[in-house]
Amino acid sequence: MIAAIKAVLAAFFGVRGRDNAEKHKLKPGQIIAAGLICALVLVLLVLLLVRTLVSSQGG
Repeated sequence: MIAAIKAVLAAFFGVRGRDNAEKHKLKPGQIIAAGLICALVLVLLVLLLVRTLVSSQGG
């Protein structure tokens, strides 16, 4: 599962090379699950950042 998360994070940044892709044989289900987890974490971090910035402005 760690390899799937690394692959998804690399895909978010667009830096995953062919060598890394061929080295790890990942199942589509693993990629989908890791993608959903990473997307959820990203959304929660953005939400937390926005709430922090808005509350520091007195709103």
